[in-house]
Formats: sequence, C-alpha cells, structure tokens
Amino acid sequence: MAVLVNFKICDNAKECSGVAVCPTGALSWNEEEETIEIDNDKCISCGLCEKECPIGAFTVVKNEEEYNKIKKEIDEDPRTTKDLFVDRYGAVAISDFFKIKLEEIKEKAKKDCLTLIEIYNPDAAECLLKSIPIKELTYELPKDTLFYKVESSENVDEYKIEELPSLLVFKNGQLLGHIDGYYTVDDKRIVLSKLDDILKNS
Repeated sequence: MAVLVNFKICDNAKECSGVAVCPTGALSWNEEEETIEIDNDKCISCGLCEKECPIGAFTVVKNEEEYNKIKKEIDEDPRTTKDLFVDRYGAVAISDFFKIKLEEIKEKAKKDCLTLIEIYNPDAAECLLKSIPIKELTYELPKDTLFYKVESSENVDEYKIEELPSLLVFKNGQLLGHIDGYYTVDDKRIVLSKLDDILKNS
C-alpha cells in the first residue's frame, strides 16, 4: 500500500540504499529539494527498501490501519534530527568546521596536541545513525585534541591505509598509527581499544 520513512532517524542521503534497490522508482532522490521522495502510486509493497535500510527507517505498510499505527509511532518518536546530525566516524561530514583537503593533512598534523584525521570515501559513507559520533571517540582524550575529516575516493598510499574509512592519529606531525575500516556504534569499544593501544605504544 505505502512506504513510510522516519526522517527522525534517516540521514536522507542521496546514496540511500533503500532508494537504490527500489524496482519501480517509488523511492527516488530529488536533486532540487535534496531529499528522498516517495511516490506511493508506484509502490508495489515488495519490502526491498525495508530490508535494505540498516537502521529501520523504512516501513512498508499493508493497510490503512497499519499506516495510521506506524505514522503515529513516527510522530511520537522522541528523537530529533538534531540528535542525528552530528559528525560521525565513517559517515559524510556534517560540519564544514571539520572538513579539510588531502593536501592539508600534514599542516594540520603539525600541532603539538593530539590530532585525529579521518579519511573517508563519500560514495561509501554509512548511515549516520549506524555510525559512531566523534565526540564519543574523543571524550576520554585530552581536551585540546583536534579532529578533521577528509574526503577521498581512494586509499592514500603515503599512510599505508588498507581500507577506508581510516582514522589517522598524529602528534607533533608524527603519525602514531591508524585504524582502518568501518565500525558501527556497536563496535565503539573496539575502536576505543585500538586508539588506546596506539597512544600507549607511541
């Protein structure tokens, strides 16, 4: 019958996997409005978008009663987009404040404080809700720790990165180590442990 999207937890990204698998074009990306659009006249209730979405933002409803129930749940969801749109590891950069270019890495890394620089591929970026907020990776680090995000569609050989995203850890211009690959919010302890090991061994 229809698809409902909970935009309180959906990052509304052009790269949405739910849109990508829709066989009829019921879900599409509106370039002008920069949002996911739904044309329920085209929806065949196949459920592919619901299965593909890693955070459960899509729901395919079968009748009006179910539609009203899910719509009410979305309306009453206490979460807000403000909670969602914070910079996260492995997701597209939200704040321009953190964005730098590849050629700026060495200059930014020269500071005598701890500097974390994440290199990520925007075409392979993950959903915000699934990704670890940066503040949760840095809250136990020194207060003057700096953080930056760099877009790159390929690994940077200079740093021997095996997989993007990669979190480079610098101090005084020296690369202390890096953490490669994507980690979900459920893997936060793993990333914190790897980060701790890098700092202990430097």
